Amino acid sequence: MSEQAADVTRLDGKRDDDYEHHGGFPKYEAVIPGPDWARFVDGMRALQDLAVSVDAPDDVLAQAADQVEKLAALLGPHVVPEGRSPAGRTIELPGRGSLLMPPWHIERFGPDGVRSAGQFRRYHLGGNGAAHGGTLPLLFDDLMGMIVHAYGRPISRTAYLHVNYRAITPLDTPLTVEGSVDRVEGRKTFITAQLKHGDTLLADCEALMLELLPGQP
Repeated sequence: MSEQAADVTRLDGKRDDDYEHHGGFPKYEAVIPGPDWARFVDGMRALQDLAVSVDAPDDVLAQAADQVEKLAALLGPHVVPEGRSPAGRTIELPGRGSLLMPPWHIERFGPDGVRSAGQFRRYHLGGNGAAHGGTLPLLFDDLMGMIVHAYGRPISRTAYLHVNYRAITPLDTPLTVEGSVDRVEGRKTFITAQLKHGDTLLADCEALMLELLPGQP
């Protein structure tokens, strides 16, 4: 924890170990899965892109559907409870190995802020070559959780997320998103962030993250 974060903690009257307070939220640990997990996730991302891009003949779709059903049957017996799959816990992979998250890489992670870089893919298309507007709040919300963690605050839920759309967000274009904690008031952590293409501001976001109470899910 940084000196700044430690000072805020003391002003809030919190203990130094309050970072470990998770309310009723499970405590997940990062994992390093076997080498085939990355290949599996990459392949699934490619399938997501194809699923929203192709206009294949009926016979091709029939073959694809057969393969998808076989894949589901192959994986079905290996479903595990939340927090046990590598999805979302593989830090070194884009999007932490979760298909829900945009496949971005963390470039900076510390009490002064978090920065990620990546691209929106065909799967994220909204229309006319632009990323779907709903993908930006998802990107920002995930970033806010990482910022809270990097700052040393206890596990928090999103109380509000306000996104301002400043310019069209393109697909298949290198972008960056970064943000930091503005201030802390008791259980409340106020955060701001920006999404950019080079020096061009595409969107900015204000969020309030609320620390969980003991036993709160």
